[in-house]
Amino acid sequence: MSNALPARWPELPTAGWRETYDTVHLWTQIVGKIRYARSPWLNHSWHVALYVTARGLTTSPIPDGTKTFQIDFDFIDHVLRIFSSDGAQRRLTLPGQSVASFYADVMAALAELGIQIAIDEMPNELPEPIRFSLDRKHASYDPDAVRRFFQILVNADRVFKQFRTGFLGKASPVHFFWGSFDLAVTRFSGRRAPRHPGGVPNLPDAVACEAYSHEECSAGFWPGSGAIDYPAFYSYAYPEPAGYRAIKARPDAAFFSEALGEFILPYDVVRTASDPDSALLEFLQSTYEAAADTARWDREALECASGQPRVVRQI
Repeated sequence: MSNALPARWPELPTAGWRETYDTVHLWTQIVGKIRYARSPWLNHSWHVALYVTARGLTTSPIPDGTKTFQIDFDFIDHVLRIFSSDGAQRRLTLPGQSVASFYADVMAALAELGIQIAIDEMPNELPEPIRFSLDRKHASYDPDAVRRFFQILVNADRVFKQFRTGFLGKASPVHFFWGSFDLAVTRFSGRRAPRHPGGVPNLPDAVACEAYSHEECSAGFWPGSGAIDYPAFYSYAYPEPAGYRAIKARPDAAFFSEALGEFILPYDVVRTASDPDSALLEFLQSTYEAAADTARWDREALECASGQPRVVRQI
């Protein structure tokens, strides 16, 4: 198994790793549901998300009585690690696992560590879900594709965090939602939003309504499926202001998808740009401005200069 580094912004056509993508998506749902089962509710479901690390994705510490534990995907060595604050740990190899065997092995490892936990076995936000313990259909793992996907997450995480520094208002951390399998960052105007209508497949309406309780502009990276069957960056506003979708986003290749109700920038446009970071920042900023201007956010009060290392923000 090669650990050679992929290109900084590597190619990753969705069709080329579809089966692996589906399998890893379901694995992250299992791990995310473990965090969900033990973490107190935090606004907008921020307590369930995963985070990008130098090697993959992590739950961050999860409470377990007076102890904590943490589950990490290592997409460089292609293993799952479970750590407990009492010093115990377990390690599972990722290649060769079906969803059912992964679920069984993770639950057995937790039990060996003295962590007794049960989760809802039905996947969320997916059509035709199969119970984790019965799913032997999804068992693909292409290490090279996973490593490329991870490198994209590292890049997007870095740029999203830079973008986040230019906002003083309420903003989410940069985090990975395992239900929709996307890395996201969200800015809020500070005003309440009308009640969300719900209707997200295999997601309780109460969760969707709580997630969209306040006016927001959210952006992220998604490997693609359905109407946009290729990796892409997205940005949307909730509720959508009048005139929002008519705004011209930047760079020129960005467009508004009527099917999704979001602005889209194909990942390959960023990957092949002379300055990928700048191209992505331009998309994030222009779509945020579209939302903030059409919804009449108080931009003067909410924004600040982009952050720089070791430079204190001027006030």
